[in-house]
Amino acid sequence: MATIELTKLIKRYGKVEAVKGIDLSIADGEFVVFVGPSGCGKSTTLRMIAGLEEISDGTLKIGDEVVNEREPKQRNIAMVFQNYAIYPHMTVRQNIGFGLYTSKLDKAEKNRRIEDAGRILGLEALLDRRPAALSGGQRQRVAIGRAMVRDPSAFLFDEPLSNLDAQLRSQMRIEIKRLHQRLKTTTVYVTHDQVEAMTMADRIVVMKDGHILQVGTPTELYESPVDVFTARFIGSPSMNLLPGRKNDATVSVASGGDILIGVRPHDLIVRATASDDKTALSLTGTVTAVEPLGPETLVHLDIDGTAVIATARDKFVPAVDTTLTCTAAPGNLYIFDAQTEKLLSRS
Repeated sequence: MATIELTKLIKRYGKVEAVKGIDLSIADGEFVVFVGPSGCGKSTTLRMIAGLEEISDGTLKIGDEVVNEREPKQRNIAMVFQNYAIYPHMTVRQNIGFGLYTSKLDKAEKNRRIEDAGRILGLEALLDRRPAALSGGQRQRVAIGRAMVRDPSAFLFDEPLSNLDAQLRSQMRIEIKRLHQRLKTTTVYVTHDQVEAMTMADRIVVMKDGHILQVGTPTELYESPVDVFTARFIGSPSMNLLPGRKNDATVSVASGGDILIGVRPHDLIVRATASDDKTALSLTGTVTAVEPLGPETLVHLDIDGTAVIATARDKFVPAVDTTLTCTAAPGNLYIFDAQTEKLLSRS
């Protein structure tokens, strides 16, 4: 295992700067997830760590060693890609052990590592099958097993679950997290899916336009986003934003105001009956759609031309085209500067 440290790391493609001088320290054994939209620089950063992209400027250290000029095979890292990159003519055993064939390990040690990887990943009974006889999740486990047997200092995952269906993605998230808890190997994971980031990471790195916007635990990013982009990117459904004004200790919704009022859908509660609860924000609008989820319902509202999502509890499902009120309790509002989109305060 090893620490990974990025210092003013830059990647240029001609005159285009894809990664713009980022700084980040990843602790030994930590599971860090890079998240952001396509083109934000997250995969490019991962590939620089792997040695698959040349570093234009800055310093990359793995452990105590600067590795800018080191070839990928000299960095003792293992990478798992979006496509499984396993060989169809080889068995599972041969695929997992492929990276060991040129190593100096004796045959018994190679076989032990392959058997151990197969057991840990639940592939013991499949070691003599070919990939065509495996499910998508099993093929991805083979790719992970091939990385595991090398006993690397760090695992690098580049959107490894993108090709799986929703149920398999959910299952594989848990399996990868359990694997990390067992092996405790430093892991860097890239995804555009904030649900993957929230459920897997020790810390999340939010990127946009080649910059790191915020680094923190999933809870820190959800509860204390530093700007509008992070606030809307982290959390599902996305945070609601309404234009407004702030007067002393109160805020009000108003077009052309100098602030943006943010409130998460799960904190904006539809009121089926009158309530005496204290409120920091009260909104009335027309129901445009509903999403019943069992114990709660997501309610889509049109509030003076702004689309808002609120939550109805206790199995209350309002009818489309009806008018209703939703409220947010004190402490659940995020106040952003309308120009800079930086967080100003909580209310």
